[in-house]
Amino acid sequence: MATEPALIAQARTWLAEDPDPETRDELHTLLQANALDELAERFSGMLQFGTAGLRGELGAGPMRMNRAVVIRTAAGLAAYLRKRHAGERHAGGRHTGGRHAGGLVVIGYDARYKSADFARDTAAVMTGAGFRAALLPRPLPTPVLAFAIRHLGAVAGVEVTASHNPPRDNGYKVYLGDGSQIVPPADAEIAAEIAAVGSLNDVPRPDTGWQTLDDDVLDAYLARTDAVLTPGSPRNARVVYTPLHGVGRETLTAAFARAGFPAPTVVPEQAEPDPAFPTVAFPNPEEPGAMDLAFATAREAGPDIIIANDPDADRCAVAVPATTHPAAPTDTADWRMLRGDEVGALLATHLVHKRARGAFATTIVSSSVLSRIADDAGLPYAETLTGFKWLARVDGLRYAFEEALGYCVDPEGVRDKDGITAALLVAELASELKEQGRTLADLLDDIAVAHGLHATDQLSVRVTDLALIGTAMKRLRAQPPAELAGLAVTSAEDLSRGTETLPPTDGLRYQLAGNGEVRAARVVVRPSGTEPKLKCYLEVVVDVPAADALAPARTTAETVLSALKKDLSAAAGI
Repeated sequence: MATEPALIAQARTWLAEDPDPETRDELHTLLQANALDELAERFSGMLQFGTAGLRGELGAGPMRMNRAVVIRTAAGLAAYLRKRHAGERHAGGRHTGGRHAGGLVVIGYDARYKSADFARDTAAVMTGAGFRAALLPRPLPTPVLAFAIRHLGAVAGVEVTASHNPPRDNGYKVYLGDGSQIVPPADAEIAAEIAAVGSLNDVPRPDTGWQTLDDDVLDAYLARTDAVLTPGSPRNARVVYTPLHGVGRETLTAAFARAGFPAPTVVPEQAEPDPAFPTVAFPNPEEPGAMDLAFATAREAGPDIIIANDPDADRCAVAVPATTHPAAPTDTADWRMLRGDEVGALLATHLVHKRARGAFATTIVSSSVLSRIADDAGLPYAETLTGFKWLARVDGLRYAFEEALGYCVDPEGVRDKDGITAALLVAELASELKEQGRTLADLLDDIAVAHGLHATDQLSVRVTDLALIGTAMKRLRAQPPAELAGLAVTSAEDLSRGTETLPPTDGLRYQLAGNGEVRAARVVVRPSGTEPKLKCYLEVVVDVPAADALAPARTTAETVLSALKKDLSAAAGI
């Protein structure tokens, strides 16, 4: 920790360069109060830029998200792009020339606190660095930004969003010209350029010179959504929809209208963007309570399904009328939230039925049922590390999903997860099944009988002290379990060493032997890349010889999953 005089001097230097009156006042108040502990925490380092970009709590100081941090980050990104694209040609193979010789950088943003400010600051820095900067016309879904990069031929894109994090957070995601998020070594190279930025007063930030795009880019995205649907397919599913106070409503309802679906019934209390997210504890459809208003709306509207986007609309959640399935964490008596793995299997099956060709891919923490579906259809299959930054790079990709409600159903249009096009495809599938007198739950039963019941769950521990996560990982590495839930651990992989097919990552993977009832089981443990959580991903596979064996198979799976949680928690000391 810095000495008191050094800490005060550091804070005053930061204060002198801070361009934002709000955070200047905040830091001035801390200095006046001599709040040394708070100052020490805020000046203990710099918010780190990684493969997820930046994400953190809003506030003054280098360990918070604020305009000063964003300007510094944008300047570092600009320096990286200048070096990366030195001598390259842009705009259809010709030099753009003049002050925009660096090429186009597209910038999108959500409706969180400070998002518009951070987006404008990025546009100003990029303009000052010789790039042609273009802002999306207003707060729009993240997939619109990912689409715009490829559609407009940009060299990079930035999305200001914290996705489904708490209201006081914000973030900064970076995409390169292929429309996919950065992966190593680009993250380290950009971080090095950020660290090399000197005084903010020396970063050129003109007041004008960037472009604000019109709705043509949104119209082009909406036109592209037609590609995910089969011409002439049924479009009669009735949907209750919630954007969870985010930016998805305008784009999703326009896409549904364009496709000819009935207009979704939008949850009124959550229809408009609101950075305070007043009706939910966490604006994440996976969190308990987040979907309660959608369930209440559905009881009045009587839809076929419920669809939710997270606040930046790159994720898609689905709920179905309750059946005899075991309760999920966010169940009510009459509606059941589908897990991301279940929606992933449904969409994969639907795409196979539509004769999709190309590679199917998922992550090491998602259900392995996709491998069975792909193999049965004669399609290539791949597993990657978590995140669409990896999935989008699979050769010949046609479809990808991850358990955290992310689905890429049109990789030629959007090389990232896309909650709008996924919602369209779910609605198309529900419509086809409805015409047959069947439901999404019925198709899930078919998948279990055809490929085995792949039951998944998650043990997720949120911490206030990040050191606890490191302690748990260290404990598991030092003393890997030999048995979990009565099943022998046949393989214990430390993923930090990498594998033949995976680059190194901070994670542990255990393969478990089956027994008379269970075919196999798998556990993956990793720190969250975006939240202060330790996440443990569990999968149990049970054979289902016939439909009448589904109920006992589900009972077996739930019993084993519950035991896995208990034993893993004990092994990790959490």
